[in-house]
Amino acid sequence: MEDRPLADLFEPATRERWRGLVDGVLKGADFEKRLVAKTADGIRIEPLYERAEAAPQPTRAPGPWRVSMRVDHPDSESAVSQALSDLEGGADALALVFAGAPAARGFGLTAVSVDHLDASLKNVMLPLIALRLDAGPRGLEAAALLRQLAERRGDALADLDLDLGIDPVGTLAATGTLGAVWDSVAPKLAETLSEFDAAGFRGRLVLADGRPYHEAGASEAAELGAVLATAVAYLRALEAGGHDLDRARDAIAVLLVADADEFLTVAKFRALRRLWARVEAACGLVPKPLRVHAETAWRNMTRRDPFVNILRTTMASFSAGIGGADTVTALPYTQALGMPDGFARRVARNSQIVLIEESSLARVADPAAGAGGFEALTAELTEAAWAAFQTIEHEGGIVASLSLGKLQGRIEETRQTRARNVATRREALTGATEFPFLAEKPVSVLDVDPVPTPPASGFGSGAAVACEALPSSRLAEPYEALRDASDAYLARTGRRPQVFLANLGPLAAFNTRATFAANAFAAGGIEAPGNHGFADLDELAAAFKASGAVLACICSSDKVYEAEAVPAAEALARAGADTIYVAGKPAELVEPLKAAGVHAFLHAGCDLQELLTEGLKIGTRT
Repeated sequence: MEDRPLADLFEPATRERWRGLVDGVLKGADFEKRLVAKTADGIRIEPLYERAEAAPQPTRAPGPWRVSMRVDHPDSESAVSQALSDLEGGADALALVFAGAPAARGFGLTAVSVDHLDASLKNVMLPLIALRLDAGPRGLEAAALLRQLAERRGDALADLDLDLGIDPVGTLAATGTLGAVWDSVAPKLAETLSEFDAAGFRGRLVLADGRPYHEAGASEAAELGAVLATAVAYLRALEAGGHDLDRARDAIAVLLVADADEFLTVAKFRALRRLWARVEAACGLVPKPLRVHAETAWRNMTRRDPFVNILRTTMASFSAGIGGADTVTALPYTQALGMPDGFARRVARNSQIVLIEESSLARVADPAAGAGGFEALTAELTEAAWAAFQTIEHEGGIVASLSLGKLQGRIEETRQTRARNVATRREALTGATEFPFLAEKPVSVLDVDPVPTPPASGFGSGAAVACEALPSSRLAEPYEALRDASDAYLARTGRRPQVFLANLGPLAAFNTRATFAANAFAAGGIEAPGNHGFADLDELAAAFKASGAVLACICSSDKVYEAEAVPAAEALARAGADTIYVAGKPAELVEPLKAAGVHAFLHAGCDLQELLTEGLKIGTRT
């Protein structure tokens, strides 16, 4: 037989052929509902993208991103021990988190003098690393201490890779107060830059921080819009204070949050650079690489099954790195439980080192270039974020928008939607809402007490800008509260609250829904011991009474439900069940089952958080 090219042996792959095959599998189901998702900003996520032409994409400066580690232990000796261990282990950047900063989570460096800061950085060679300050309302004070430390050690500021991290707008958003009016804060920023530049400083003075907005529940476009508006506010302030636009631009850095959504995180970091290039072009500046920091998402961290946080932060670090971040700070997996120990810090550090050194992910300037999905998301997110930025500008700028509560209102709407999605498990949190493990062992954190917030010099005195502070929360908190109540009941009684699984019919009929139900109840700390089903209603009622449970859940297939669900519910009610659930929601039987004593239906999309809250109240009565 004559040799033919392999491509000639198969029918060409086309979108039309693919769509025809998909429609055959869907069997009339709605393509949009089944296969097209939407982001919090309404951006479509298609199931298939074609190859795209790579659009011009600003990137970070050549080289790999820096592995940054938090230094946040209140004790100076412990802080420097952590820092040196991280640097010796492969980190090449540090974030000095001071007590009182929102990111300190109740801990942080307590340095109030240059001696104290010197002790916290003993033997740390500042010219060899990148350094970012994270001091919140103590930003000016921390910057002054670092300058004094450099002078004491004989380190020229021009030789240091410094981000002073001063962020009065972020302080306003996170705490609700600025300590002064913006008209006095803005000149202070310009004055501070002049003082530092006179001493040889060439780094970044101010930071436009996305964390307050992300932790409050903001969408990707809202976070980008707020960050861009903040950076522009700083650009205007520095120019008005006498600095030329080129130096003002170079004095600004940005911090974005990276979460476990690979596609949106990569697109968000790529979009930021495009957005900043627009600002530079509007100012008549030749674009330069913007210093972009990344920190993994606080709102996605969980206290339950914290090892899953390793997967979340690794994916977030990966996404931020290939998206173009200059430094990436991965929160240790026990961050939500307290002060992380050396092992947790090592995991946070090594996960990035593997990505850079072993996977060589930083060897390509823009790995997402030309990929249809990433290019489409980046382009659409850029436009959505630019619109969010313009809205803030029309409101008078970021300070005015916050002062009027406009930005908070928009973020609150998104936060409420996200909270509903978590409650109904449309947004899954492994270990908390999905696949919870009631027998998990506690993990270790350092025995360190939280420190009181030190007084801050702030950004001025007298009249002050004030606003409604953006809330900072983790998505898993409502479910963690239920698990805490279950733990308290276990400590008090020696057993967890339980739900009796009324499994009907053969194993093949009830196993899927029984597994689903056990998983769902475990998310609230309610234990669901398994069984092999029951031959008749008398056996079912006797087993329920013997279990000692007050909650019961009927589990089987819709076919079995037709004949057995109503009688089973009546039998459980007679046997003393306080609350009866049905796994699934058989449409034709809803009303008959309610009449028979069923209180709620446990199914995909139900408000599981509300169902578990009510069930736990009943199941923990003593």
